[in-house]
Formats: sequence, C-alpha cells, structure tokens
Amino acid sequence: MSENQNPDKPLDGQVAFVTGAARGQGRSHAVRLARAGADVVISDICAPVSECITYPPATPEELTETARLVEAEGRKALARQVDVRDDAALQGLVADTVEQFGRLDIVVANAGVLTWGRLWELSDEQWNTIVDVNLTGTWRTLRATVPAMIAAGNGGSIVVVSSSAGVKATPANGHYSATKHGLVALTNTLALEVGEYGIRVNSIHPYSVDTPMIEPEAMAKVFADHPAYLHAFPPMPVKNDGFMSPDAISDVVLWLAGDASATLSGAQIPIDKGSLKY
Repeated sequence: MSENQNPDKPLDGQVAFVTGAARGQGRSHAVRLARAGADVVISDICAPVSECITYPPATPEELTETARLVEAEGRKALARQVDVRDDAALQGLVADTVEQFGRLDIVVANAGVLTWGRLWELSDEQWNTIVDVNLTGTWRTLRATVPAMIAAGNGGSIVVVSSSAGVKATPANGHYSATKHGLVALTNTLALEVGEYGIRVNSIHPYSVDTPMIEPEAMAKVFADHPAYLHAFPPMPVKNDGFMSPDAISDVVLWLAGDASATLSGAQIPIDKGSLKY
C-alpha cells in the first residue's frame, strides 16, 4: 500500500474479477473487495449446470443482487451470466472489462460444483461435469484473464478457490477432490510463470463453508449409507460453531488480494480451523 493510500480502501482504483459470484462465497468475495475500494466484475452461470447437480442453481436475480451490493459499497459493478465452460463468453467478458475499466488487477477463480458418490459408482456425467467446471473452467478463467493482467502492467493477485479436499482426500467425493488437487498444480505452475510480471498466484482451501453447495442432506445420506466414512472427515480443533460463513473466507481472499500478502505466491492457504492437521 502506498503512503497516500487510504488504509480503509487498500484496493482503491483496482479492478477485480470474480466467478461464481451470484451467491455464497463468490458474492461475499465480490462485496468485500468492493468495500476495500475495487470495482468488481462478477459472473455466474445462473442456470442449471447439469442434471447430476441436485442443489438449486444460482439465479439471474441473485447475480443482480450481488451487483447491487457491490454498488452499495460505492463501487462499479459489471455483471454477466457466463458459464466458465464457455471460453468465448469468458474471453468476451474480459475484453469488456478492459474496455470499461482499463485494467484488471485481481482474479478470484471461485466457480465450482459438487456431487457425491464413490469413485466406481460415479456416472460419466458426474465425472465430466465436476472436471469441466472445477478444473477446466478454472483453467479457462485463468487463460482469459492472465493476458489482460500482463498487458495492464500493474502486477496483481490471483486467488484460486480450491478446498480442503484439494489437500486431503475424503470419501464419496473423489472426483471433486481430484479437481481441487488439480487446482493446486495450476496455482503453483502459474505462480512460477507469471512472477516476472509481478503477478502473485495463491490457492485457498476452505473446509465446511455454509453455502448451497454443501448440501447437508446429501452428506447425511452418505454417512447414513456408509457410517465408516464419517471418521475420514476431520473435526475442527478451533471452536466449532458449525459451518464457517463465506465472510470468514473473504477475510483471507481480501488479504491475498492486497499488498499485505505481497511476499506470498504459490502458497496453499488452509481455511479450516485446524482440521487439516488431523
């Protein structure tokens, strides 16, 4: 942060790009970045992703509400319905971002989906959907945004939203875990490749966040059908008040987006209340 910068607005003048922003973590990250002074570009598919995804999809109205919340923080919002599997739509949104704002400084690759099932019982649709959205969709997001960040010449920060399952496998979501482990490889490789441009890349690894994707009923069925699996899900050593809030994750996203974490790149940050120590 420069000497003349407002400490309450450490991202003043910057532009952030957040995928999966209609609700949940994505909305929380977008609003928090706006509160810190950034204009925010938000995207979400706002439609069913696949028949294998059993929780309700985000809606256009929810994306509009996220934009309203960003603007309520006194910042500009550019909102668009975009599927991260749609390369042309992502590229178009990035081009419009540069045209409207003239720069791109922060990327939060947040879009992701989840289904439950043992590896040998997964359908092709389950496997392909999770891989296409979580892993390939994140790669497409990075491929679309990194050139704009390099061209702007301002350095910047990329935050890849992985999961505790991207560090430690858990049963009945191996396809999800595989994608989230893959995001660690993308993060570390990209950190090496863009360091010369002053761009930092880090991944975060939340555990048990209160969003629609968690789908408690589906989790409960897994444990009811396979009680032994319950022991593979670690407890939270730090005071456990249930699922963490998206705001708790946004605290870390904001830190990674700004200069306070300027020495960090290629790091995996657990946000798990110590669960991964088990």
